[in-house]
Amino acid sequence: MTKLHKRCFGIAPLFEPNKGTTVIEPLSSGSGWWAGAPSVLYDDNVKKFYLYYRIRKPRELGRGTNCFIAESNDGVKFKTIWEASKEDLNTASMEKAALVKMLDGRFRLYISFIDPEDNKWRTDMLESDVFERLDPKKRVKIITADDVGVEGVKDPYVMIVGRKYYMILSYAPSPKRSEELKEKMHATADVYNTGLTKSHSALAISSDGINFQWLGDVFSPRESGWDAYAARLSTVLYIPPVFNVFYDGSASVSENYEEKTGLAISFDLQHYVRVTEDGPILTSPHASGSLRYMDAIMVKDKIYYYYEYARPDGSHELRLNIV
Repeated sequence: MTKLHKRCFGIAPLFEPNKGTTVIEPLSSGSGWWAGAPSVLYDDNVKKFYLYYRIRKPRELGRGTNCFIAESNDGVKFKTIWEASKEDLNTASMEKAALVKMLDGRFRLYISFIDPEDNKWRTDMLESDVFERLDPKKRVKIITADDVGVEGVKDPYVMIVGRKYYMILSYAPSPKRSEELKEKMHATADVYNTGLTKSHSALAISSDGINFQWLGDVFSPRESGWDAYAARLSTVLYIPPVFNVFYDGSASVSENYEEKTGLAISFDLQHYVRVTEDGPILTSPHASGSLRYMDAIMVKDKIYYYYEYARPDGSHELRLNIV
């Protein structure tokens, strides 16, 4: 929203989460049962929405077990067109991915999952002429933790800006540590849940979407406050001349998996100004209050906000608000 006569520029309209629509439900009720981590794409050529999401079970039952791509005519009711299991990726768990339609018309899925070699999060890419034919066996390495000297790289968000591929990633910095501490960091195959490091955001850029230059940290947790443990950039909504960037924040490791949504603004995707210094801008009224992993797109002058949302029983559903 821009109102020049009021000197209001590039303001993203918000919504009331409790008035949203459930798009995908979790498999069961209770803590650890999630449907979410969405990525959404609208293809003008076929007038369809495409939605990636992952299903998760509690840790003792398998964590992130399956991921899906579904299509829709209205952005509300979706039909599954592709599915992959954690066995297909030979991984302990998978998380957020990014759907991309390239300039040549081909389709890509950038997906994060646990590397079986070292128990660290990594990001790979699958490509095909249609989403239905994506083959996990033909995936291409994009970035591993060891490539950039960190403890994990996950939750990619990919944009094409001026024919350059911009990829925002959550990453876990490497603290000063002993070999014993190093083993503890990856013993559970999720360094973000250990409290031994934090969740930061980094930027990488590429000309082909395969070979990325790691530019490093662009958004970090603060020393204190509601987002002192996690500051994970989630989605970018461009309302000229401002990039409105929603992010997942948490105060401590105890809130890992139950982050809430904050807002920052940027003009170049490398430097950010926090809007939500005193607290999150969007939360669920239920359970932990978690509202996280937002993705947003603008279609026909409407904004479609998809996000993972805590339900009264502690599970998470994939939810939608249209503004």
